[in-house]
Amino acid sequence: MTVGAFMRTVQIMWYRQVKRFLRARSRVIGSTIQPIVWLIFFGLGFSRTFRMMGPVGGFEYLPFLVPGVVMMSVFFGSFMSGISVIWDREFGFLKEVLVAPVPRDATILGRALGDSTTSVIQGIVILMLASVLAPEIKLSGIPLVLISMLLVSLSFTSLGIIIGSRMRSMEGFQLINTFLSMPILFLSGAFYPIQSMPGWMRAFAMINPLTYGVDGARIALTGMGVNNMLTDLLMLSFTSAIFVSISAWIFRRTTIE
Repeated sequence: MTVGAFMRTVQIMWYRQVKRFLRARSRVIGSTIQPIVWLIFFGLGFSRTFRMMGPVGGFEYLPFLVPGVVMMSVFFGSFMSGISVIWDREFGFLKEVLVAPVPRDATILGRALGDSTTSVIQGIVILMLASVLAPEIKLSGIPLVLISMLLVSLSFTSLGIIIGSRMRSMEGFQLINTFLSMPILFLSGAFYPIQSMPGWMRAFAMINPLTYGVDGARIALTGMGVNNMLTDLLMLSFTSAIFVSISAWIFRRTTIE
């Protein structure tokens, strides 16, 4: 297959995933409302508590929370994309994709990029709405935040595809998703500083890809972080490359019974 045909396959699958998301209005509305609820009830409520105790890491709590909630939105949107693989298997589309005379690598790359695009769109919407609640954040850092969003979404979209490719039921995927997503989220530093964690928890946090996404977004939007921006982007690039490669390998071996 030529490079042009490969890219055409990627483009078609990307377009399908984006269009599929935009047509699901309830999913679009739900993915926007949930993070805003977190910001309003969790962020505004706890900001008063932390204001009495002192700033978090030298910063007010709400600006500290905004990058975490933005990345939480990207993370959940990406990770849940794996369920679409199960839907496609149930309704027969996956079988058509597997027998199509195109490389499976192009198919899975297009799917991952499409789902990552929708997750980044969700993150941008949440960031714009959050900037109203926390005007202290630096919108000049948005380009770096977008890069972090894309790398985080590629990592967890691919992880969702890996899990979805091996599952046969929605219930099983939901169980695995819940089992993995909560520790990943709470170990990312989205809601409280990594420095405040116990030593054993901090060790797990530093091997969590979402940690580097949250930290990178926080550096870009507030100027504070645990690592530096280059370290965060390098770690995210490494993990996204690993997960995309594994998802392509798993998808090449996928069969329909």
